[in-house]
Amino acid sequence: MQIEKAKVFKALHLAEQGFVMPNAWDAGSAVILADGGLPAIGTTSAGIAFSLGKPDFDIRDAGSVLTREEMFQRLRQIVDAVSLPVNGDLEDGYGPDAQTVAETIRLAMAAGLAGGNIEDNNPRAEGLYDEGLAVERIRAAKTTIEASGGAFVLNAKIDAFLVGVPDPLATAIRRANLFLEAGADSVYPCGPNDLDTIRTLVSEINGPVNIVIGWGPVPLSVPVLLDIGVKRISLGGSIARSALGLVRRSVRELCDQGTINFAADQIGQQELNALFSR
Repeated sequence: MQIEKAKVFKALHLAEQGFVMPNAWDAGSAVILADGGLPAIGTTSAGIAFSLGKPDFDIRDAGSVLTREEMFQRLRQIVDAVSLPVNGDLEDGYGPDAQTVAETIRLAMAAGLAGGNIEDNNPRAEGLYDEGLAVERIRAAKTTIEASGGAFVLNAKIDAFLVGVPDPLATAIRRANLFLEAGADSVYPCGPNDLDTIRTLVSEINGPVNIVIGWGPVPLSVPVLLDIGVKRISLGGSIARSALGLVRRSVRELCDQGTINFAADQIGQQELNALFSR
């Protein structure tokens, strides 16, 4: 089943027209997203962490860090809840060395994921991994996929725009092409929010480009991004954060006004029962 889903997922990246892939944080959100007629869904590490009352991949406090084991427990639940291909947010592979990244990829395939992100941001050093090591990590992931005889869409996430490097655009393009040469199936330069920068990324990167929408000062739209050649559009933690925003607005309305107007937008009990009984 994992191989079949991965092949379907890979075909989406090779099609002429790109696709949109929103991100779930638990089985229930995955089912609701899948019911919308999407070709695939992703997971959000931020949404999963927040749903467990933890920060998004903050390893400075051992007591609050979301472990790989906790993450994969939730990833398996999401995969089991839907028939669509699922792309997993695999952080930095849960370790700096290539061997740990390879093990994370093995676990991802065993969990039934059709693909996954490995990022080049080193949370232990507050900056990007050394370029050579970053390439080695992607190459190790690809070697693991090929050795397994299975299929898996390897998405290399690039955080040059997020960590304050001197020339993030040039850095992102250079790293993206190195990661593609090392075996990545697609690349994910995270952070750019203006169309001129995104057009340059699409034109200068030699493979499918993933762009995230839903945060930043400019409201990017799916049709415009697809039109300029973005292959995959994800939403990161935007839907999860919006859901938590509703929780905050609800309690403020309840405490400040004593009303429950927020409940007007809820999905009905019978509809949810029917959806989750499929």
